[in-house]
Amino acid sequence: MRKNIVAGNWKMNKTLQEGVALATDLKNLLADAKPNCEVIIGTPFIHLATVAELVKDSCIKVSAENCADKESGAYTGEVSAAMVASTGAEYCIIGHSERRAYYHEDYDILREKVQLALAHGLKPIFCIGEVKEEREAGKQNEVVKAQLEGSLFNLSAEDFGKIVLAYEPVWAIGTGLTATPEQAQEIHAYIRGLVAEKYGQAVADDCSILYGGSCKGSNAKGLFANPDIDGGLIGGASLKAADFKEIIDAF
Repeated sequence: MRKNIVAGNWKMNKTLQEGVALATDLKNLLADAKPNCEVIIGTPFIHLATVAELVKDSCIKVSAENCADKESGAYTGEVSAAMVASTGAEYCIIGHSERRAYYHEDYDILREKVQLALAHGLKPIFCIGEVKEEREAGKQNEVVKAQLEGSLFNLSAEDFGKIVLAYEPVWAIGTGLTATPEQAQEIHAYIRGLVAEKYGQAVADDCSILYGGSCKGSNAKGLFANPDIDGGLIGGASLKAADFKEIIDAF
Protein backbone atom coordinates (compact mmCIF):
# COMPACT_ATOMS: atom_id res chain seq x y z
CA MET A 1 0.00 0.00 0.00
CA ARG A 2 1.24 3.47 -0.86
CA LYS A 3 2.06 5.87 1.95
CA ASN A 4 0.35 9.11 2.82
CA ILE A 5 3.16 11.67 3.18
CA VAL A 6 3.40 15.26 4.39
CA ALA A 7 6.82 16.64 3.47
CA GLY A 8 8.08 20.12 4.34
CA ASN A 9 10.48 21.99 2.07
CA TRP A 10 12.16 24.78 4.04
CA LYS A 11 13.91 26.12 0.92
CA MET A 12 16.60 28.76 1.71
CA ASN A 13 15.16 29.66 5.11
CA LYS A 14 16.30 29.29 8.72
CA THR A 15 19.79 29.57 10.15
CA LEU A 16 21.10 26.37 11.71
CA GLN A 17 19.96 27.52 15.15
CA GLU A 18 16.50 28.49 13.87
CA GLY A 19 16.21 25.18 12.03
CA VAL A 20 17.09 23.22 15.15
CA ALA A 21 14.46 25.20 17.08
CA LEU A 22 11.82 24.48 14.40
CA ALA A 23 12.65 20.76 14.27
CA THR A 24 12.53 20.62 18.09
CA ASP A 25 9.12 22.35 18.15
CA LEU A 26 7.75 19.91 15.59
CA LYS A 27 9.21 16.90 17.39
CA ASN A 28 7.57 18.06 20.63
CA LEU A 29 4.22 18.69 18.93
CA LEU A 30 4.24 15.20 17.44
CA ALA A 31 5.65 13.42 20.51
CA ASP A 32 2.28 12.01 21.61
CA ALA A 33 0.66 12.04 18.19
CA LYS A 34 0.38 9.04 15.91
CA PRO A 35 0.21 10.72 12.50
CA ASN A 36 -1.70 8.89 9.77
CA CYS A 37 1.08 9.84 7.37
CA GLU A 38 4.84 9.81 7.06
CA VAL A 39 6.24 13.17 8.17
CA ILE A 40 9.34 14.47 6.36
CA ILE A 41 11.22 17.73 6.73
CA GLY A 42 13.41 18.96 3.89
CA THR A 43 16.17 21.17 5.26
CA PRO A 44 19.13 23.09 3.83
CA PHE A 45 22.31 21.02 3.51
CA ILE A 46 24.01 22.57 6.54
CA HIS A 47 21.14 21.48 8.82
CA LEU A 48 20.92 17.86 7.71
CA ALA A 49 23.28 16.07 10.09
CA THR A 50 22.17 18.03 13.15
CA VAL A 51 18.45 17.72 12.44
CA ALA A 52 18.69 14.03 11.47
CA GLU A 53 20.32 13.30 14.83
CA LEU A 54 17.75 15.41 16.65
CA VAL A 55 14.71 13.61 15.22
CA LYS A 56 16.11 10.08 14.89
CA ASP A 57 13.98 8.66 17.74
CA SER A 58 10.78 10.37 16.51
CA CYS A 59 8.28 9.83 13.70
CA ILE A 60 10.01 12.52 11.59
CA LYS A 61 12.20 11.67 8.58
CA VAL A 62 14.68 14.07 6.99
CA SER A 63 15.22 15.04 3.36
CA ALA A 64 17.78 17.12 1.50
CA GLU A 65 16.42 19.75 -0.87
CA ASN A 66 18.78 18.80 -3.69
CA CYS A 67 21.96 16.87 -4.53
CA ALA A 68 24.69 17.13 -7.14
CA ASP A 69 24.57 15.40 -10.51
CA LYS A 70 28.16 14.16 -10.01
CA GLU A 71 29.45 11.36 -7.76
CA SER A 72 32.43 13.30 -6.35
CA GLY A 73 35.41 15.39 -7.44
CA ALA A 74 36.42 18.96 -8.22
CA TYR A 75 32.95 20.54 -8.05
CA THR A 76 33.41 23.34 -5.54
CA GLY A 77 30.33 24.06 -3.48
CA GLU A 78 28.36 20.99 -4.60
CA VAL A 79 26.95 18.35 -2.23
CA SER A 80 26.83 14.76 -3.46
CA ALA A 81 24.16 12.13 -2.84
CA ALA A 82 26.74 10.15 -0.85
CA MET A 83 27.31 13.16 1.42
CA VAL A 84 23.55 13.59 1.91
CA ALA A 85 23.13 9.91 2.79
CA SER A 86 26.01 10.11 5.27
CA THR A 87 24.08 12.66 7.37
CA GLY A 88 21.25 10.25 8.15
CA ALA A 89 18.82 11.85 5.69
CA GLU A 90 16.58 9.31 3.95
CA TYR A 91 15.03 11.43 1.20
CA CYS A 92 16.17 13.96 -1.41
CA ILE A 93 13.96 16.47 -3.26
CA ILE A 94 14.94 16.49 -6.94
CA GLY A 95 13.61 18.56 -9.84
CA HIS A 96 11.85 21.28 -7.85
CA SER A 97 10.50 23.97 -10.17
CA GLU A 98 12.85 26.54 -8.61
CA ARG A 99 15.87 24.37 -9.48
CA ARG A 100 14.56 23.94 -13.02
CA ALA A 101 13.83 27.66 -13.47
CA TYR A 102 16.74 29.36 -11.68
CA TYR A 103 19.52 26.81 -12.12
CA HIS A 104 18.51 25.46 -15.54
CA GLU A 105 18.33 21.82 -14.47
CA ASP A 106 17.20 19.85 -17.51
CA TYR A 107 15.99 16.28 -17.99
CA ASP A 108 19.54 14.90 -18.33
CA ILE A 109 20.84 16.57 -15.16
CA LEU A 110 17.79 15.42 -13.20
CA ARG A 111 18.12 11.86 -14.51
CA GLU A 112 21.71 11.78 -13.20
CA LYS A 113 20.63 13.14 -9.81
CA VAL A 114 17.90 10.52 -9.46
CA GLN A 115 20.28 7.69 -10.33
CA LEU A 116 22.93 8.91 -7.87
CA ALA A 117 20.36 9.38 -5.10
CA LEU A 118 19.07 5.83 -5.63
CA ALA A 119 22.62 4.43 -5.77
CA HIS A 120 23.25 5.85 -2.29
CA GLY A 121 20.01 4.56 -0.78
CA LEU A 122 18.10 7.85 -0.84
CA LYS A 123 14.44 8.02 -1.82
CA PRO A 124 13.90 10.80 -4.36
CA ILE A 125 10.91 13.12 -4.01
CA PHE A 126 10.70 14.03 -7.69
CA CYS A 127 8.85 17.21 -8.65
CA ILE A 128 6.90 17.73 -11.86
CA GLY A 129 4.46 20.43 -12.94
CA GLU A 130 3.53 23.16 -15.39
CA VAL A 131 3.92 26.94 -15.36
CA LYS A 132 1.00 29.38 -15.73
CA GLU A 133 1.33 29.81 -19.51
CA GLU A 134 1.32 26.03 -20.01
CA ARG A 135 -1.78 25.62 -17.81
CA GLU A 136 -3.59 28.43 -19.65
CA ALA A 137 -2.73 26.77 -22.98
CA GLY A 138 -4.10 23.44 -21.70
CA LYS A 139 -0.69 21.81 -22.00
CA GLN A 140 -0.31 20.57 -18.41
CA ASN A 141 -0.69 16.90 -19.36
CA GLU A 142 1.96 16.95 -22.05
CA VAL A 143 4.34 18.87 -19.76
CA VAL A 144 4.18 16.37 -16.89
CA LYS A 145 4.38 13.45 -19.34
CA ALA A 146 7.56 14.88 -20.90
CA GLN A 147 9.08 15.46 -17.44
CA LEU A 148 8.41 11.86 -16.39
CA GLU A 149 9.68 10.41 -19.67
CA GLY A 150 12.72 12.68 -19.69
CA SER A 151 14.05 11.88 -16.22
CA LEU A 152 12.33 8.85 -14.67
CA PHE A 153 10.93 6.42 -17.22
CA ASN A 154 14.43 5.06 -17.92
CA LEU A 155 14.34 3.41 -14.46
CA SER A 156 13.54 -0.22 -13.79
CA ALA A 157 10.18 -0.91 -12.16
CA GLU A 158 12.04 -1.79 -8.96
CA ASP A 159 13.88 1.54 -8.87
CA PHE A 160 10.80 3.53 -9.89
CA GLY A 161 9.06 1.96 -6.89
CA LYS A 162 11.42 3.94 -4.62
CA ILE A 163 10.34 7.30 -6.07
CA VAL A 164 7.82 9.67 -4.49
CA LEU A 165 6.25 12.02 -7.04
CA ALA A 166 5.27 15.58 -6.19
CA TYR A 167 2.98 17.42 -8.60
CA GLU A 168 3.52 21.17 -8.24
CA PRO A 169 1.48 23.57 -10.35
CA VAL A 170 4.23 26.16 -10.64
CA TRP A 171 1.63 28.93 -10.98
CA ALA A 172 0.42 28.12 -7.45
CA ILE A 173 3.78 28.17 -5.63
CA GLY A 174 4.12 31.16 -3.32
CA THR A 175 1.36 32.98 -5.21
CA GLY A 176 -1.50 32.17 -2.86
CA LEU A 177 -3.27 30.50 -5.80
CA THR A 178 -4.13 26.85 -5.34
CA ALA A 179 -5.35 24.27 -7.80
CA THR A 180 -8.90 23.33 -6.89
CA PRO A 181 -9.24 19.84 -5.41
CA GLU A 182 -10.88 18.85 -8.73
CA GLN A 183 -8.00 20.23 -10.83
CA ALA A 184 -5.45 18.57 -8.56
CA GLN A 185 -7.25 15.20 -8.58
CA GLU A 186 -7.61 15.28 -12.36
CA ILE A 187 -3.87 15.67 -13.01
CA HIS A 188 -2.84 13.32 -10.18
CA ALA A 189 -5.07 10.63 -11.75
CA TYR A 190 -3.50 11.36 -15.14
CA ILE A 191 0.02 11.01 -13.68
CA ARG A 192 -0.90 7.71 -12.03
CA GLY A 193 -2.27 6.56 -15.39
CA LEU A 194 1.06 7.34 -17.08
CA VAL A 195 2.90 5.31 -14.44
CA ALA A 196 0.45 2.42 -14.97
CA GLU A 197 1.02 2.54 -18.76
CA LYS A 198 4.78 2.37 -18.26
CA TYR A 199 5.17 0.04 -15.27
CA GLY A 200 1.78 -1.62 -14.74
CA GLN A 201 -1.11 -0.96 -12.40
CA ALA A 202 0.51 -2.49 -9.30
CA VAL A 203 3.48 -0.08 -9.44
CA ALA A 204 1.12 2.84 -10.10
CA ASP A 205 -1.09 1.88 -7.16
CA ASP A 206 1.97 1.81 -4.87
CA CYS A 207 3.30 5.22 -6.00
CA SER A 208 2.74 8.12 -3.58
CA ILE A 209 1.89 11.32 -5.48
CA LEU A 210 1.98 14.52 -3.41
CA TYR A 211 0.40 17.88 -4.18
CA GLY A 212 2.67 20.91 -3.85
CA GLY A 213 1.22 24.34 -4.52
CA SER A 214 0.21 26.66 -1.68
CA CYS A 215 -1.11 23.77 0.42
CA LYS A 216 -2.00 24.89 3.94
CA GLY A 217 -4.12 23.87 6.92
CA SER A 218 -7.24 25.47 5.49
CA ASN A 219 -7.23 23.55 2.18
CA ALA A 220 -5.27 20.37 2.98
CA LYS A 221 -8.28 18.30 4.00
CA GLY A 222 -10.12 19.02 0.75
CA LEU A 223 -7.05 18.17 -1.33
CA PHE A 224 -6.11 15.02 0.61
CA ALA A 225 -9.67 13.65 0.40
CA ASN A 226 -9.12 12.87 -3.28
CA PRO A 227 -8.27 9.26 -4.18
CA ASP A 228 -5.07 10.04 -6.12
CA ILE A 229 -3.63 12.73 -3.81
CA ASP A 230 -1.43 11.04 -1.21
CA GLY A 231 -0.26 14.10 0.72
CA GLY A 232 1.62 17.33 0.20
CA LEU A 233 5.01 18.87 -0.44
CA ILE A 234 4.68 21.96 1.72
CA GLY A 235 6.67 25.18 1.35
CA GLY A 236 5.82 28.26 3.41
CA ALA A 237 3.45 26.44 5.76
CA SER A 238 6.28 24.11 6.85
CA LEU A 239 8.22 27.00 8.43
CA LYS A 240 6.07 27.12 11.58
CA ALA A 241 5.58 23.90 13.53
CA ALA A 242 1.91 24.62 14.37
CA ASP A 243 1.03 25.40 10.72
CA PHE A 244 2.78 22.24 9.52
CA LYS A 245 1.05 20.11 12.16
CA GLU A 246 -2.32 21.43 11.00
CA ILE A 247 -1.59 19.93 7.57
CA ILE A 248 -0.42 16.64 9.11
CA ASP A 249 -3.67 16.57 11.09
CA ALA A 250 -5.65 16.79 7.84
CA PHE A 251 -5.03 13.03 7.58
